[in-house]
Amino acid sequence: MDSQLGLIEQSFNNRYTLWVHEALDELPDSFTITDPSISGHPIVFASRGFLKMSGFSRAEIIGRNGRMFQGPRTNRRTIMEIREAIREERPIEVNLLNYKKDGTPFWMLFKMSLVFGKEDGRATHFVAVQVPIVSRKHMRNSGMSYSEDGGGSRLREIVFGSCRREVCSDSLLDLDRVLALDSDDTGLEIEDSCEASDLEKRKAATAIDNILSVLTHYSQLTGRLVCGKRCSLPGMGFISSSLYISLGRIKQSFVLIDPHLPDMPMVYASDAFLKLTGS
Repeated sequence: MDSQLGLIEQSFNNRYTLWVHEALDELPDSFTITDPSISGHPIVFASRGFLKMSGFSRAEIIGRNGRMFQGPRTNRRTIMEIREAIREERPIEVNLLNYKKDGTPFWMLFKMSLVFGKEDGRATHFVAVQVPIVSRKHMRNSGMSYSEDGGGSRLREIVFGSCRREVCSDSLLDLDRVLALDSDDTGLEIEDSCEASDLEKRKAATAIDNILSVLTHYSQLTGRLVCGKRCSLPGMGFISSSLYISLGRIKQSFVLIDPHLPDMPMVYASDAFLKLTGS
């Protein structure tokens, strides 16, 4: 565990200046940053906004991965979509139901992007922004309500960007029935679906841009530049992030070497090997 904590600390310190943590903490958004090169693809940074939203402390999150926020109602198909995006090293945006520390489920817009090393094109980190999706119940409590005078446009105003059950849009009776079901305090139900609004999607995109801007700036100060898009093709000795994650699941002590490079250097060492050798 100590070896992994050391790797987590190095994850940022080797590429950015020490002030990057403070700069990221000043951003108001809810987000996490993970490192695919460390066994288990752990979280290496969690913003204050994310800590406030989830109810966890930073010490409880750092070193863990996103599975800790999933629960019985989390859509497994959506999780597989996220894992596939990680494997293919591409961005993704999905609506996801996760759980807070106290067990409360909540819908959010999950938007993930990548950070690449400019010199070698490797994916160094994944940035995941989480934007809470405002439910219809919250809209009603804030003064938004359906009115017949509003017609179809009013219907779309309530349904769009909120958690809802699938209803027939041309039936006011169906809408009234859904609103009545949503008025109870039993929480979200399994059959509920959720869709983020354009405003929430723009908020997530802006957050990604701001985070990448901070990371790029503080990487320039160390000379190990990063960028939001792959600037060059990975060279010899490259191990993809998906392979790192798969290798991290193997509990045996082993190393990988690259015979195509001078002196056949090690390009990967398992956690068990690091523990065995005290590295």
